Amino acid sequence: RLCIIRAMEVLYRKWRPQTLTSLVGQDAVTRTLLNALAAGSVSHAYLFCGPRGTGKTSTARILAKALNCTTTGGKGEPCNTCEMCRSVAEGRALDIIEIDAASNRGIDDIRELRERVGYAPNMARRKVYIIDEVHMLSKDACNALLKTLEEPPPHAVFILATTEAHKILPTIISRCQRFDFRRISQADVINKLSEIATGENIKVGPETLRLIARATTGSLRDAENLLQQLITFYGTDITLAQAQSTLGMTGDARARDMVKHILARDIAAGIATIHSVDRDGLDMRHLNRELVEYLRALLMIKVGSKDAVDLTKEDFEDLEKVAGSAQLAPILYAVKAFGELESRLDGNSTLPMELAFVDCVLQDIKPAEAAPPKPARAPRVEKHAAVEPEVKAAAIISPPASASPVPLAPVTTPPVAAEKPAATVVPAAEVKHEIKASSAPVTEAAAKSVTPVTSPSPTGVIPPAVPASEIDRLRQTWPQIARDLPAEVTAGVPAGTMRSVASLLNMARLKAIEGDTLVLAFGNEIFRTKIDQIENKKIIEKVFTYRLGRPARVQTVLETETAKKTDHMIDAVKKLGGVRVNPEDR
Repeated sequence: RLCIIRAMEVLYRKWRPQTLTSLVGQDAVTRTLLNALAAGSVSHAYLFCGPRGTGKTSTARILAKALNCTTTGGKGEPCNTCEMCRSVAEGRALDIIEIDAASNRGIDDIRELRERVGYAPNMARRKVYIIDEVHMLSKDACNALLKTLEEPPPHAVFILATTEAHKILPTIISRCQRFDFRRISQADVINKLSEIATGENIKVGPETLRLIARATTGSLRDAENLLQQLITFYGTDITLAQAQSTLGMTGDARARDMVKHILARDIAAGIATIHSVDRDGLDMRHLNRELVEYLRALLMIKVGSKDAVDLTKEDFEDLEKVAGSAQLAPILYAVKAFGELESRLDGNSTLPMELAFVDCVLQDIKPAEAAPPKPARAPRVEKHAAVEPEVKAAAIISPPASASPVPLAPVTTPPVAAEKPAATVVPAAEVKHEIKASSAPVTEAAAKSVTPVTSPSPTGVIPPAVPASEIDRLRQTWPQIARDLPAEVTAGVPAGTMRSVASLLNMARLKAIEGDTLVLAFGNEIFRTKIDQIENKKIIEKVFTYRLGRPARVQTVLETETAKKTDHMIDAVKKLGGVRVNPEDR
């Protein structure tokens, strides 16, 4: 017995649009072509540009049917019932020639086309040449096609389709009517998938369809293929968890949680979310894409460009609530940080995501930490205010922040009896004169009791004092220790790697300097392990060598909260002149 097995037709072919009005998300193209058909002013050459899966080839076939439809006479939508329409739909029309330029890109192929284009159609009214991926044609082939495109025979129409219009010769583009197909919105993709699911008796929830639409980024054909894959694997009843497992995506929940953790500056919760995604075996690149998309939409809403956001109604409402209480600066910084992360993700390592997240959390507190102390101002006698018995001001001028770092020589604390640096003082007579100018009644004795005041520098600002030691100077500039480095220090190191190193250092505390070794304390074993990696350690040691002006090595330790408090107490005692004594020496 002869058994005939017929392959199941895939969804994107089975549900391919057959009329111009059934095209999804291309209203401008549809309206223009319908008007041209109705007026009988169809061009001899068209160029369809746009991303994959947006309907370029489908539109070309529909236009070929409409031009040769015997029912309408080429004046409107194809009827899809006449012999000509059915032959085009089934791919057996001799006068509709489809050419794949990716595999027929040579000049000989185009010469053969030029020889055949002059022959009259066999059955149809017009010969239609559909050249797909036309940007793949060689330069010689493009030049051979130019004259034919400019003045084809009256019965010939050329429709060129491409995903990369910038690779096509300008001389070819100038001979065609160009139509740009845009990415299909998520709402339109979800509606189409819902229609397919209903027609195929597939049970699939709206959240699952939304996840598929987000994964395909505006390509309806990709979305239909993903739905086909899920049907093949799970049958006609598909859940959200199954779709997440197959697509390797997190869905909206954890990407949204990550944004909230950034805005709340909750490092522990953000790291826990990243590791939960990693434990589930999901791809870090998918999480990053969802996060960037969510952050971009949040940024657009925050700046008032709501029309640029392509989200469902529920997601849009949730974003508006988040944007209401968020600041613009951290959102903008996060979009840049995670947007630049794509090239460094390998799908498995969580380190780039962790560092970018920590960097985003800390960025809004770095300026305050990195900024130099506000310059002291000379005290002024306010109205009805008591005169201060003593006024102290810094008199040692620190080097400007923009100056090149120089090696730091060990600085010892001077004896108590040492002579203090000379400072320019204001005579008491001037102070007395200022007091008299005030409207408050001040006695002569009060004026004489005022201590001479340190005068400001020529710029009117008294700069802060230089730190007493090498370690204090490093701690003062710690937030910027790995930033604004010269080219010789960062030579051969990618910019993304330097950002990661800077983020790691901001998670550390400079505990001590023991000879040429800097001891860095971490409160988290994860970050300590990351900084101990050979490549990161080499870069950090290079940074400290530059900052100190002498060879430097790095040693890391894990520091608990108790140890941290004890170290702070020891530092405070040392500043007061205390000396650490070994108990055995008592």
